[in-house]
Amino acid sequence: MHKKLYSEETLTANLSALSVDAQKRAEKDAAKKTAKAAAAEQREAERKAEAVVLIKRVERNKRKYVTVVSGLEEHGLELKKIAKELGKKFATGSSVTKTAAGGEEITVQGDVSDDLYDWLQEKYPEIPEDNLDMKDEVKKKGP
Repeated sequence: MHKKLYSEETLTANLSALSVDAQKRAEKDAAKKTAKAAAAEQREAERKAEAVVLIKRVERNKRKYVTVVSGLEEHGLELKKIAKELGKKFATGSSVTKTAAGGEEITVQGDVSDDLYDWLQEKYPEIPEDNLDMKDEVKKKGP
């Protein structure tokens, strides 16, 4: 009985069958991982397509304005680098600030919203033009 179960022929036959099963499992796992990666890539592309970049002109006092850009982080852009570029481009102060919702936005001193809109289209073509939105926020006067 021992010779029958543990003979060299039986062991090699069992090992070769095992490796074929292992290969099938490995192929199945690889196919599953590929499908999962493709689905994740598609979800990421959809999320980027829906992400809106909002450019707001906010009145500080009387005739002073700041321009706030939010939504750039969804497109995979580094906000600190962009803030530095904007400061150089428009010769103003610019910084990255945290929002109450937990996200981050770029604040640029001055009313540069129109120029900023054009600059974003030119510099970052991966952001669809439909996803760029401009808004004016005016403080309401108190009684």
